[in-house]
Parts: sequence; C-alpha cells; structure tokens
Amino acid sequence: MNRRRWIAPVILIGVVVGTGTALAAWKQSSLEQAEVAAASQPEPAESVAVAVAREREHRPTTTSIGTVVATRSISVRNELPGTVREVALVPGKIVEAGTVLVALDVSVETAELQALQAQAHLAQTQFERMQRMVRDRAASEMEVDQARAERDVALAQIERTKAVIARKTIRAPFRARVGISDVHEGQYLNEGSLLTTLQGVDEHAYVDFTVAQQIAATLQPGDHVGVSARSDGAALDAQIVAVDARVDPTTRNATVRARLPANDAALRPGASVRVRVATDEPRLAVAVPASAVRKDPQGDHVFVLVPDEAGKLRARVRPVRVESLAGDEAIIETGLNAGEKVAASGAFKLRDSALVAIIDSPQSVAYAAPKP
Repeated sequence: MNRRRWIAPVILIGVVVGTGTALAAWKQSSLEQAEVAAASQPEPAESVAVAVAREREHRPTTTSIGTVVATRSISVRNELPGTVREVALVPGKIVEAGTVLVALDVSVETAELQALQAQAHLAQTQFERMQRMVRDRAASEMEVDQARAERDVALAQIERTKAVIARKTIRAPFRARVGISDVHEGQYLNEGSLLTTLQGVDEHAYVDFTVAQQIAATLQPGDHVGVSARSDGAALDAQIVAVDARVDPTTRNATVRARLPANDAALRPGASVRVRVATDEPRLAVAVPASAVRKDPQGDHVFVLVPDEAGKLRARVRPVRVESLAGDEAIIETGLNAGEKVAASGAFKLRDSALVAIIDSPQSVAYAAPKP
C-alpha cells in the first residue's frame, strides 16, 4: 500500500518535467530560427536628402520691431466755430496742397467785408481830399494825419475780415492722405473740433525702432538697415537718419530713425515692420539648410552622414550651436565644418547610427558671393 502511494506522484512529476523540457526546447528552437531569419533580412535604411555644409559670407544681425512714421502727419481742427457749408473729406483719398477740406459758413463775414471795403473807399477819398486841401492851405496837417489813420484802420479791418474768412476755410497744407472723419454739411462745430487726420504722401517715410544701447553706440547716420513689411516679402533698404541721444533708463534701449522709400502699400503710417540691423562686419560662416537642424532637450543638433567600416552611410548625431537663421539657412557657430554632409529633408526620421539612403544627389546650400 505504501509503495502505491508514492508511485503516482513520481509519475506526475516526471510528466510535468518532461513537458517543461519539451516546451523549453521548442522555444529555444523558435528563437534560433527567428535569429537566423532576422540575420538574413537586410537592415532598413531611412531615405533622406543630403546637403553639404558650405562657407558663405555672413554678417551678424539683430532684429527689431519698428513702426512706420509719415514724414508729415497732422490732426486737422477748426480754429473758429461755425456751421459747415462745404465738406470734402473722403477717407483714404489723396488730396493736393491747397485743396479745400472743410468750409464753414462765412456769409456774415462776407457782408462785413463788403461794408468795410465801402468804408475804406470813403476813407481813401477823404484822405485824398485832405491832401488837396492842405496844399491850398484849407486844412491842417493834423486833419490830413487823421484822415490817413482812418483810411489805414479801414484797410486793416478789411485784412482782418479776410483772415477770418480764410481761417474758416480749412485747406490741406501739403499732399496727403485723408483719414476717417465724421463731419457733415450743416453741422455746427465748436472751436478746436477734430475734423480728420492727414498723413503726408511723400517719396519717403520714416521707420522708428529701438535697439540695445551697445548696438546704438555703433550706428551712425548713413548706415543701412533692412526693413520687411511682410513675412514673405523682400527687405527694403533703409538709411539711418538719426540716433536718439537719450537711452531709455527702463529698457536701456535707444530709438533709431531710418528713412525708406514709401512705395509699398503695406508701409502705411503706424504699420509694424521688422527691421534687421547689422551688429558686426561680414565674415565667412558655415551654413546648412534650416531643415537639417533638429532640437531636443539637450539643444540643437544635426545628423552628419559618414560611412561605417562596411562602407555604408550612417547618421551620426552632432551637437551644434546655431548663431542665426538667414532665410532658409541656418548659420552654424560651432560644431560643424565646411564640406561635411548632413541630412536635410527627412532628418526627423533619423536616430544615431541609423542606416541612410540618399534620395538625391548632395546639394550645397545657397552660396552668396561677397560683393566687390
């Protein structure tokens, strides 16, 4: 009986051990077969475009946000009160110098002018009569002087009335674009009412921008800066005309004014523009396409393409320091040498030591030859 009791567990243990051994052998065989199959498969390669880092002329710059300022800009107000008789304020319209913008009612002043002109004519007649009488010794010199004074007073009153009439006729002082207005015929205007604004339309405009005091100290009237009114537009050449003598004590920035051609519709007074200011002399620098530069928590890097021992092209991570972006190019300060091949388009797919397949022939970045 005792012998039968321990035979069954031994048989069960043997079955379990045998089954486990068979499973382990089958698993090991499967792994070996998978390794053999993997070894027979070719290593996948990532397709990328290649660019060659080249030296090009580069001038370090800084960017500032500027504001377009008209060379002449005024707010138009009436000097005298009155009722509007004529209004020619069309927002956005360009008017020439001397164009009547608003004319107030001057019927009372016109009638006064006619009366004063009649009085002046009478005073002139009396003065001439007194001159004849003094020659005939029929009047004294005092009477002649009094007649002359009355004539001069009458003439002065005429000029005064004409000045009042002129001041009630508001004209454009220069060629300008009319701003928005809310003035209508028959409207009564108090003295000093805002009629509209005038922005001078000239061949040039100003752009005001601020730079750090260290950069402002290197700028001189006559220096050139680039002004971009649109993100996709070409930069306009502007010439510095003045650097503010005072530095803002809060920001430590100085205001700079440059003159630029106002031939762009986007260069309206008050418009925001991007101003690029050179901070150093031109020098040679290494440039690569901006798409070649990747970012991670450790900073900027590029994938340099180098052959391995078997002659296959592989990507190697290379940390770099980007000095600036110039259009579609990245100017590399350190970390890359001219002539090295880097992954451009498709670099986001790469990892260190990844096998690379070139989808087109290596191309260098645009090279700007230095101007003579």
